[in-house]
Amino acid sequence: MTWLKRRNSMKISARNVLNGKVTEIKKGVTTSHVSIDVNGAIITASITNEAVDELKLKVGEAASAVIKASDVMIAV
Repeated sequence: MTWLKRRNSMKISARNVLNGKVTEIKKGVTTSHVSIDVNGAIITASITNEAVDELKLKVGEAASAVIKASDVMIAV
């Protein structure tokens, strides 16, 4: 069950919600890098250590990557 399903009272404007499973959490001094496997693609987010703790994120558990961006840039 994803956090969006657990917190079904929360409404968000983002339309890009990718459901997956947490594969790695790398904690730094203040920020963590959380990786989620979404159908074989790895999405990594930088979030605060406090957020990791509040969400009770654990490797192997379901989570959703919520993407809200005004643009995507590609360079070569």
